Amino acid sequence: MTGELPRRLESLDAAAIVVGTVIGSGIFLTPHAVARSLPSASLILIVWLFTGLLSFFGALAFAELGTMMPATGGQYVYLREAYGPLWAFLCGWTLFLVVQSGGIATLAVGFAIYLSHFVPLSPAMSRVAAVGLVAILTWVNYRGVGAGAATQKLFTALKISGLALIIGGALFSGSESSWDASSWALSGFSLTHFGEAMIATLWTYEGWNVISFIAGEVKRPQRNLPLSLGAGVGLVITIYLLANVAYLKALPIGEIAATERVAAAVAERTLGSLGAATVTLTILLSIIGSINGSIMTVPRIYFAQARDGLLFASFGRVHPLFQTPSFSILAQGIWVAILAVSGSYEKLFSYSMFAAWIFYGMAALAVLILRRKQPDRPRPYRMWGYPVTPLGFAAVSFWFVGNTIWTQPGPSLAGLLLIAAGVPLYYWRRRSVGR
Repeated sequence: MTGELPRRLESLDAAAIVVGTVIGSGIFLTPHAVARSLPSASLILIVWLFTGLLSFFGALAFAELGTMMPATGGQYVYLREAYGPLWAFLCGWTLFLVVQSGGIATLAVGFAIYLSHFVPLSPAMSRVAAVGLVAILTWVNYRGVGAGAATQKLFTALKISGLALIIGGALFSGSESSWDASSWALSGFSLTHFGEAMIATLWTYEGWNVISFIAGEVKRPQRNLPLSLGAGVGLVITIYLLANVAYLKALPIGEIAATERVAAAVAERTLGSLGAATVTLTILLSIIGSINGSIMTVPRIYFAQARDGLLFASFGRVHPLFQTPSFSILAQGIWVAILAVSGSYEKLFSYSMFAAWIFYGMAALAVLILRRKQPDRPRPYRMWGYPVTPLGFAAVSFWFVGNTIWTQPGPSLAGLLLIAAGVPLYYWRRRSVGR
């Protein structure tokens, strides 16, 4: 287990990873779920802004931790330093088994569904298309972080251009606005419904943390990590708010709630016959960029775990030519392909948001814990609003987890059991390496 991963990523690469990984298919599909829970234009924009700011505060916490410990593995390293190796291992275990792999598989299957708009696909060919996309992007990132970064910048630029066309078409079209005073009234609010809407919006913001996984390969991390996290999440919030304003201008809330493909309906109404094709192509580009960002970054967690002796040594190897954690990348690609072909990703992914936010809340509290445990450690960036912001982020994170347990007890219990299943594996690995 020799070799290290070199620092090759610039600030633009890091920002493209943040933006390109976050913006997947969610902004095109989840608005209808939000409108079903919150039948008010004001509440819809509030929940998108609230969860965006929540993600932004999470990014600030990761910025402090990342500049303090700019190591490969990111979130895994932060939890290890704050809580010990067990919780860090459970985070990596959950990301591999459920959160990240299930998310990639979901996007890959979605890619095949939208590809059928241009190329008719049988069920078998749809599976081939999903696995083929994962295989291609796995191969790209296997062969070097530079190739992965170039791919990420290309598809991030393309997806932002497509979204700009869709949003601009709706905002500046000559069609009559669907806005009226009653649609903006703050009516029908409840914390339960707000929490249900948050499940959809937080999934759409998912991915802001992935830059931490590859922090060990970012040049000048003390500068580039806070910059990419802050600017990247800020840009995503702006795009999402503009998209929702455009949707609300083009369609009544009741129609948004009844329409699964909201962006396509808006584009057809404002851009004419080319609208649906424009949206479909933008979704395909968005999915490619989001999958590429995850495949590029997440295997670094398994790499870091192996370096700590918590996974098999092969996960910690660096390819002698490509200088990538090649086995970790391949292992994730194989597991994602299995999930996509079997269809089991659907159940696994329904548990993922619940599981992910347990560890996000713990990471925010790690800012406070490590300031006490390691007060003399250099912190090139200190989280704005400390201690209110990390405490607030953690409080909302754990409220969201509790609300999910209350409203969706079945998936929540399954998510907890999946996390707990990693405990015996952790102790088995500790005994195997004599620790």
